[in-house]
Amino acid sequence: MFQDRVEAGRRLAAKLAGYADRDDVLVLAIPRGGVAVAFEVAQALRAPLDILLVRKLGAPGQRELAMGAIASGGVRVLNRQVVDELGITEKQLAETVAVQEAELERRERLYRGARPGVSVQGKVVILVDDGIATGSSMLAAIDALRTLHPKKIVVAVPVASFHADQEMNRAADDFVSVLRPESFFAIGEFYGNFAQMEDSEVQALLERAAHSLAVARQQQKKGVA
Repeated sequence: MFQDRVEAGRRLAAKLAGYADRDDVLVLAIPRGGVAVAFEVAQALRAPLDILLVRKLGAPGQRELAMGAIASGGVRVLNRQVVDELGITEKQLAETVAVQEAELERRERLYRGARPGVSVQGKVVILVDDGIATGSSMLAAIDALRTLHPKKIVVAVPVASFHADQEMNRAADDFVSVLRPESFFAIGEFYGNFAQMEDSEVQALLERAAHSLAVARQQQKKGVA
């Protein structure tokens, strides 16, 4: 049980201590809740923090069935088996992609502002959320991230279901969690405070992370000099 996402992030960071102070490590958060957890991880590891926005492409008429996903950086992953089996036309696919791309771009502008995205190529990427229930969103994030050629993908969450544990160990290069309960109904049951994060909170944490990293690097340069 975690008091809130801050405590969860700090406890998760302790399990990731081996990645601290490395130039090749990047922490990526899945908004919104994942940002609060990832902020604590990035601070503890003294690593850059960025976001990976993922939007599921729901099949026409069956929105819960994913026919693919899009993610930050112009990434698009399609499940051709689902597309072909359902007879989804190129027009239907294009319309769905356009709607989700518009929402993803809106959130990118909202959360990141003028800050450019961080390149993941050749990096050890620690992909963080506040928990994993079914794992579908995280799997889409992993698939999208693979196309950007990171050196290693480490999925890290405070709590994950048994099913998700198996899926993440298969899909990611490494999987780290604080809790892996046998009985799992919802992520929120493992938090004392699991209130939804507001967009303004996400923006503030990303700005704080960028500022603290800039200050740390400046101090490091002075120390070397």
